[in-house]
Amino acid sequence: MRGAIRLVAWCLAIALVVLPVVGVLRGWFAADRWPVTQLTVQAEFKHVTTDEIRAAVLPRLGHGFFALDLDSVQQAVAALPWVESVEARKRWPDTLILRIYERQPFARWNGTRLISRQGVLFDGGKIAPAAPLPDLRGPDAQMPEVVAFYADALKAVTRTPLKVSGVALSERGSWSLTTEAGAQIVLGDRAQAGKRLRRFLDVYPQVMAGHPTAFAYADLRYTNGFAVRWPDAAAPAAGAPRT
Repeated sequence: MRGAIRLVAWCLAIALVVLPVVGVLRGWFAADRWPVTQLTVQAEFKHVTTDEIRAAVLPRLGHGFFALDLDSVQQAVAALPWVESVEARKRWPDTLILRIYERQPFARWNGTRLISRQGVLFDGGKIAPAAPLPDLRGPDAQMPEVVAFYADALKAVTRTPLKVSGVALSERGSWSLTTEAGAQIVLGDRAQAGKRLRRFLDVYPQVMAGHPTAFAYADLRYTNGFAVRWPDAAAPAAGAPRT
């Protein structure tokens, strides 16, 4: 009996010692003690601003060092449009350290949003990327397919003077390309798009022979040929002999 009482007494004594320590560390007690007063940001960013970071973090700094919720801080900063990911940690006695990774834009999407290199759609706001970006368009649900088609098109034109600057997929499933010179190339449905583009590229030198300027429009949806319109032409002309 005495052994049981002694065991209970020891448990109570340990609890009385440990509970306050755990409570402080977990922020249950003394939540306002040792406030966090310093914010250190470790990042190289061009589009995320210090004002945005400060506005996201400050509402969550009302508690003490141990009560500060790092998950809440990370979620608030990660919600900023140009933030790809963020790591948050504390340094005793009063410092919050953020490591921020900024999104790297890969292309424009439907003229209003951006696609990051990780394939995430986001709103870039009024900030324009420093370098020109490909212009990709299509239904949101088919964004990965549009990106893949753009990559295939770049490979296809690698050894030609054509420079692809955009890809569009219509609601009806028709593909088209845009070149850096501003020309539009209509390919039609995906099943035939790659084959039609390769056929056009095979005779591209002959198509351009005698034309000092780039074409304005090419329709590749014909069964045995295609049509090309030149900038100074009043109407589309035959771009290649039918086979």
